[in-house]
Amino acid sequence: MRLWVVVPAFDEADRIGATLGALATQTDTDFTLLVVDNGSADATVAVVREFASRAPFPVEVLSEPEKGVGCAVDTGFRYAIASGARFIARTDADCLPRPGWVAAARAALDGGAEMVCGRITARRDEHGPAGRAFFAGLVGLAALFGRLRPAHRSGDFLAPYRMHAGNNMAITAGLYEACGGMPRRPSPTDRLFLNRVRRTTASIARSRDMVVENSTRRIRAYGVVGTARWYLDKGSGVLSPDPR
Repeated sequence: MRLWVVVPAFDEADRIGATLGALATQTDTDFTLLVVDNGSADATVAVVREFASRAPFPVEVLSEPEKGVGCAVDTGFRYAIASGARFIARTDADCLPRPGWVAAARAALDGGAEMVCGRITARRDEHGPAGRAFFAGLVGLAALFGRLRPAHRSGDFLAPYRMHAGNNMAITAGLYEACGGMPRRPSPTDRLFLNRVRRTTASIARSRDMVVENSTRRIRAYGVVGTARWYLDKGSGVLSPDPR
């Protein structure tokens, strides 16, 4: 299969089942799913293997012992490419891709885009309307900050800055290798990766039909100020960059 979906996971036994279920209900299931386990100490792998026995698409599990979401993503993408993938999409193990997510990603890449970014919204099962509105505001503020940041506007970029979420993107195998791939480091990695892509190609599309419901647990773990700092690329301070 020429399209693979890569999902990095670390201690997500309680949440990854919902993610797998969301992938199983895609309108386009012509893909291989690769879950990259980043050293989980819980039952994450067991949940994935049980799902694989009844999944409507092939499922593979790969172990990446080097810690960091960037390491897990890079290992997964390169494994998929070595296995014949032409297109690779990514979401995370605490996210819920809406049913048309894969189809929208494939349509954009088939249409000539080398990379496509989708739209993120807050999961409805984690916060009420106020929490979801706060999340939307943070995403908008971070997107504006990214466009205005001088470091994102230098002359070596081939495309304008538009914020993308690593848990809602798809890319061609050729571009992934040409840009150098995902930085092998802990989160955050999204801006670094996007800027690698922007230095390599101008063929970056955005699809409003490619929607992922994003976990808002960082709001609960960090609070308002801490979450704002995170989305503005100011780090997590004394808090863990991987809240649970």
